[in-house]
Amino acid sequence: MTRPLRLEFAGALYHVTSRGDRRGAIYRDDTDRLAWQEVLELVCERHHFVVHSFCQMSNHYHLLVETVEANLSQGMRQLNGVYTQHFNRRHKLAGWGSGPPFRHDLSHINVQTSAQSQRQCT
Repeated sequence: MTRPLRLEFAGALYHVTSRGDRRGAIYRDDTDRLAWQEVLELVCERHHFVVHSFCQMSNHYHLLVETVEANLSQGMRQLNGVYTQHFNRRHKLAGWGSGPPFRHDLSHINVQTSAQSQRQCT
């Protein structure tokens, strides 16, 4: 079964989550957390994202992000892909089975009202 089409449009506000593969850790320490934040900053510059808030847990993250352009998928692919390269290089993970720390399904909810965005941030 295929996943539903991801609707993207300019000016949208999304609550995005991405979880570790098999609920595994995506950050092993603060160095990993800071590296992810640096990649997020680059993604925001390149894809014109506005991050309203984020939360890093040991095995997943949450983002409340506004897309100036209709390009959520492109930016999230870059965020998870570039961070995965950092993670695998830093922790010397290579070969089959080492793979990305993330599951392949990105979860996002389009937040349409200020009340919804306040609930997402609390």
